[in-house]
Amino acid sequence: MSAMTAASGINAFVGFRPQNGVKRASRVRASVARRVANPIVAVATPSGKKSANEGEKNWSKVEHIKENSDFLRHPLIEQLATEDPFISEDAAQLYKFHGGYQQDDREKRAFGAGKFYQFMMRTKQPAGTVPNKLYLTMDDLADSHGNGTLRLTTRQTYQLHGILKTDLKSTFQAVIRNMGSTLGACGDINRNVMASPAPYARNFKPEYAIAQELAKDIGDLLAPQSGAYYDVWLDGEQVLTVEKPEVVACRNDNRFGTNFEGSPEPIYGTQFLPRKFKIGVTVPGDNHIDFLTNDIGICVVMKNGEHVGYNVYAGGGMGRSHRNNDTFPRLASALGFVGKDDILYAVKAIACAQRDYGRRDDRKQSRLKYLIHAWGVEKFKAVTEQYMGKAFQPLADLPPFTMPTYHGWNEQGDGKLWYGVHVVNGRLRGDAKKALRAVIERYELPVRLTANQDILLTDIDPAWKSDIVATLTAAGVKDASGIDALDQISIACPALPLCGLAITEAERGLPDINKRLRNIMNKVGLPADEQFLIRMTGCPNGCARPYQAELGFVGDGPGSYQIWMGGTSNLLKLAEPYADKVKEKDIETFFEPIFYAFKTGKNADERFGDWANRVGFKAIKDAQESYKGLPAAAKAAAAPAAVPASAAAVVPAGRLPRVMIEREAFEVLKAYAEANNTTLTEAATAAILKLKK
Repeated sequence: MSAMTAASGINAFVGFRPQNGVKRASRVRASVARRVANPIVAVATPSGKKSANEGEKNWSKVEHIKENSDFLRHPLIEQLATEDPFISEDAAQLYKFHGGYQQDDREKRAFGAGKFYQFMMRTKQPAGTVPNKLYLTMDDLADSHGNGTLRLTTRQTYQLHGILKTDLKSTFQAVIRNMGSTLGACGDINRNVMASPAPYARNFKPEYAIAQELAKDIGDLLAPQSGAYYDVWLDGEQVLTVEKPEVVACRNDNRFGTNFEGSPEPIYGTQFLPRKFKIGVTVPGDNHIDFLTNDIGICVVMKNGEHVGYNVYAGGGMGRSHRNNDTFPRLASALGFVGKDDILYAVKAIACAQRDYGRRDDRKQSRLKYLIHAWGVEKFKAVTEQYMGKAFQPLADLPPFTMPTYHGWNEQGDGKLWYGVHVVNGRLRGDAKKALRAVIERYELPVRLTANQDILLTDIDPAWKSDIVATLTAAGVKDASGIDALDQISIACPALPLCGLAITEAERGLPDINKRLRNIMNKVGLPADEQFLIRMTGCPNGCARPYQAELGFVGDGPGSYQIWMGGTSNLLKLAEPYADKVKEKDIETFFEPIFYAFKTGKNADERFGDWANRVGFKAIKDAQESYKGLPAAAKAAAAPAAVPASAAAVVPAGRLPRVMIEREAFEVLKAYAEANNTTLTEAATAAILKLKK
């Protein structure tokens, strides 16, 4: 364990030599004990260097900030009280743990005035579950304290953008007092626990309720305990929270030396985790949440209709850095099966192994995936089993996985319905936001947020259906069946102008890119309903999981993307980098040869990702180099192809022309686009075409 553990005078392990009388678990099988007979030290630091967890010299700056913060209190409390529009860098690091980021709106900077500071707040919604009261509160806050929009994230949470420092405390207080929380939504801690959000009744498809309940229990288990959250935002006022006795028992269980005894943070200690930590829970056959991209991936196991336990996987993660081959995306590796009464202990053991052996010297190497990569799965499994006090069993068999969208009208199994509403890249604004608010408030509906940035309206009485449809349709909210197949499942991160890591556009850029890709597909003769899984991020951190896409766009420069291909529609295989520095202006010339090769070379019903894996990148690059344009027969065949209305609004040919307009005109255009839930390109096109009349 780390030096900080030993210095605290608590029960600890040095490798697997128990101190202070802690005995090895009697439940550990002899075979497990043999595997770990040799003490393991924190070997995740490269040889020749002192362990990142042994002493302060090799800690990153963030580790010192955490150590000196009194469990995430200082200097955040003091910085929030100043008259500056910003908080210090140290306070900003702590603010992440409380649920947000300090941001700079690059497009609102005044000349010579420096950064335009504002704050983002992210909620924590296990399984994406949102009570009616909290939805209405978030909708109100978006208008009163934010920028008028609500952002649905790829991890089933809300993000509220545009909060000024003077409004931060009142914003957090409103969330906390209306059935919400933001604690641990960011920072070196367990983040929001994802789960398949479909609201099936327990007596209809019980595995979904089991997964969603476990997500909440894990969120409770790994939530910070010191009370700093309430000291910062409620001036020490405590809020009653209810946890299951088994969650409390697991957190306090120190039979295997996992806890910091006597500490306000029994699991995290002063240093919390080395880096962000993500967990996802799914059900057999349903991979909506990309569960293998998490630090811990869990799948409910059912046998003859009864819940028997869980398959457990560890070491997934998307983040990487350009031109740094020591960083990479990774899918979680199988650890094994545990019974249903052991899952919380397995999760705690994995988190504690990462806490004690994950690197704290280099934050680019601090995720669990790098520890498992350095150790190997078996070594990590041995450590985890010792912390758990029990061995993993062989994985249970599971059916093939698919990625459902949950769009449209569905039966919950209890006489009620749910309706899955597609939200373009998760941004709720304008008339669509108002219409959703109206039906959610009118019928007191709870909602679920999905991993694809969509929203599910739940517990709908069938008698309400026609009114809900009429209200949403009047506001321009389309049923998913009327949305282009590319748009239905594509997702993007926020990127510019608020994310400090963004290199180029993502959320604002993907809708037009999708339209241009659809036009190319139509040109080469692909069916109008051909669907690719497309994802876009403005930087390589991978928040929208582009490394799992059939076609991924990863920002690598202004107006430029690294292209990844070869992910699969069931989200069980990583994509691979295909090309660097593909300019946005060159989308047509770059993809036309690829799509034509796919059209002419794919097998029946073969998807783009599967085709790319089968033929290989060399064959695709050869097809690009030898492409001379569409043959005459192909042009004739493609000409009558039907184009969906949603794809016909913008028909670029090669590079789009660029037109300079006055700032006042731009602001009017931007306001119109936001109010009508459309893109700047579509708004400008519609306005200009009116001049023909």
